[in-house]
Amino acid sequence: MTARRYQHPEMDFLYGISHYLALTAYDVCFRGEVTGLSNIPRRGPFIIACNHASHLDPPIVGSLVSRQVAFFARKTLWKPGLAQWWLDGVGTIPVDRDGGSDVGAIKRVLQTLQSGKALILFPEGTRSPDGNLQSAKPGVGLIACRTQVPVLPVRIFNSQRAFGRGGGVHFGTPVSVAFGRVLAPADYDPPGAGKDRYQRVSERIMAAIAALSEPRAPVL
Repeated sequence: MTARRYQHPEMDFLYGISHYLALTAYDVCFRGEVTGLSNIPRRGPFIIACNHASHLDPPIVGSLVSRQVAFFARKTLWKPGLAQWWLDGVGTIPVDRDGGSDVGAIKRVLQTLQSGKALILFPEGTRSPDGNLQSAKPGVGLIACRTQVPVLPVRIFNSQRAFGRGGGVHFGTPVSVAFGRVLAPADYDPPGAGKDRYQRVSERIMAAIAALSEPRAPVL
């Protein structure tokens, strides 16, 4: 794994501290192989599209990106006190998981990307119960089409073994991450997509994630 900077000058102070702590925790507790860091855009807004099998996925992927990244979280997590202060302080976007169209969350997404930051999304929508890739939902396609920003496909491996659904945390389990090549809008949203445009775009992005291979340790 190549050397990484813990904090980017564009990071807000609280986010920078949280980023440092998350990266340190990853390096100490779950460090695996990482490839494709050079594919991460150095400037401008973009979407990070990643598979999802564990609560560890957002902090691990975010810690490897040396720019400020926005995340989604359930509105129910906004409890008065420290939780609300931290979630707001690091720029987390509250989303209503009870169904319906969350117009407020979409507005926050557009504002985040317009400000030049990155946003992490999970095309599968929910965590995989076994680590296998699931079908894509249209949500990421909608946001990508509405914003027309580059999409960075990312695949995380073995996070379900480190902390899967219904299980405890298994420290020392290596979690590896592969960053793919950036997809330009023309790559994921070609003309003539038709009425199923958002779903088709999500499926193209999910296919780019599926094509990424698990990083392997170099042979000495």
